[in-house]
Amino acid sequence: MSQVEDFLTATEEQEIVHAIALAEKNTSGEIRVHIENHTDLKPLERAQEVFHQLKMDETDLRNGVLFYVGVSDHTFAIIGDKGINDVVEADFWDCTKDIVIENFKNKQFKEGLIKGILRAGDRLKQYFPFADDDTNELSNELSKG
Repeated sequence: MSQVEDFLTATEEQEIVHAIALAEKNTSGEIRVHIENHTDLKPLERAQEVFHQLKMDETDLRNGVLFYVGVSDHTFAIIGDKGINDVVEADFWDCTKDIVIENFKNKQFKEGLIKGILRAGDRLKQYFPFADDDTNELSNELSKG
């Protein structure tokens, strides 16, 4: 098995998918997680590339959020789309990123992602509250590269 396949169990992956669905109940924001083994790019650069590959920049309100994990590189990045970046403070993602990284340092990968996802959903609801006519524009399933 590859390091990506060994990073989370199938049960842990489903718990993360459930956390995404739960977080998205509070916000019209769209959250995805991408896990891959290695990239030669800097984590933020690769996250931006994946963001576009997953068509996360095509949501109606431009309010997609990507959690990017490079397993063998021991890297993590979180990025939001233009709609989010236009309205939030500059350090909006710092505390979310810190929660994830602190858990990752303790090899609590699932817990870190779930805590980060739920925090992102909670933070996004003040700028992008859930509306009755919201639709789930992006898959909640984990993306792997």
